[in-house]
Amino acid sequence: MLALDGGAGAAGPRDPLKWRHSFTPTNIMTQDELKQAVARTAIDYVVDGEIIGVGTGSTANFFIDELGKIKDRIKGAVASSEATAARLRGHGIAVYDLNDVESISVYVDGADEIDAGGAMIKGGGAALTREKIVASVSKRFVCIADGSKLVQTLGTFPLPVEVVPMARAAVARRLTELGGQPRLRVESGTDKPFVTDNGGHLLDVAGLSITDPAALESEINQIVGVIAVGLFARRGADVCLLGTGEGVKTLSF
Repeated sequence: MLALDGGAGAAGPRDPLKWRHSFTPTNIMTQDELKQAVARTAIDYVVDGEIIGVGTGSTANFFIDELGKIKDRIKGAVASSEATAARLRGHGIAVYDLNDVESISVYVDGADEIDAGGAMIKGGGAALTREKIVASVSKRFVCIADGSKLVQTLGTFPLPVEVVPMARAAVARRLTELGGQPRLRVESGTDKPFVTDNGGHLLDVAGLSITDPAALESEINQIVGVIAVGLFARRGADVCLLGTGEGVKTLSF
């Protein structure tokens, strides 16, 4: 359940979300400016001296850039993709293998969609499996997103499903039986299947109205050949920092 991040100065009944961070709001901020704003705010959740988890995608990249400014405050990071690991190293931030880490204080990542219960669709950046793994072992999940990502019902953004390559047709048939319209993700400008960091292929499933995200996540996970589904409901966000023209709003779940 969505809850107000309370405290002095919380917004009133007209606006149930609190404008938490101070920057100059404007209704004509670009999407990148909104992403930068939430990335800056997410630094407040970084625990000094700890190893943190870092997601993948355009919003996560803005967070990495902000993290580089305070890199001496943290021990290092666990990356959810090879691209994220490279960007972290480019900022001089130590990257740890998850197998060598006992605990992660906070995981910061974006979302393709998030609902009022903190359930998300993720995987537009093709890193859903590793994102789900890192999130699962983190004490806190902070989602950072622009306001367009908050939706009433998940499913407008096609749901990514990572599959074992030999099983993709069989999995696609099962997803069709569930009411979805799966499409194989291909390399840009080609008809070659996109290959994830894990060697999997991706099916992007349109046409789903996801009214029970946790149940659908469990059901798709049971399909033989599925590596991971981009529904993050069983381990959803604890906090979402949402960039809007009125400021960064904090949603707690």
